[in-house]
Amino acid sequence: MKKITKTILTQALFAGFFSSVTIGILTLLTYKTTLGLFLTASFGSSMVLLFGYPESPFAQPKNVFFGHLITALVGILFVNFIPLPIYINIALAVGIGIFLMIIFDITHPPAGGNPIIVIIASTSYEYL
Repeated sequence: MKKITKTILTQALFAGFFSSVTIGILTLLTYKTTLGLFLTASFGSSMVLLFGYPESPFAQPKNVFFGHLITALVGILFVNFIPLPIYINIALAVGIGIFLMIIFDITHPPAGGNPIIVIIASTSYEYL
């Protein structure tokens, strides 16, 4: 365990509080409105980067938004257009999603899990 300084304590409290608020709002929008799905498991790990390590290149807004968007889109394309067994689709979709994030300089590690979620749930374009 690292030594807990005032700076670390402040950062941890900030990250914990704002992560809870953000996930709470997304959960509320998902379950208490008819607006659609706003919550996915990979957002939990996104909160770690966004609020715990905001200076990280992986936590920058373009990486978070486009990383999640492109990997979810890859998953949706595989669900709807690639008729392969699920274990092949998941493996290929994750690899292609990571490839595209690196090529387009929008890498956001939590987004790497989106194709898994999308394919297991057999989600359509409405997921976007």
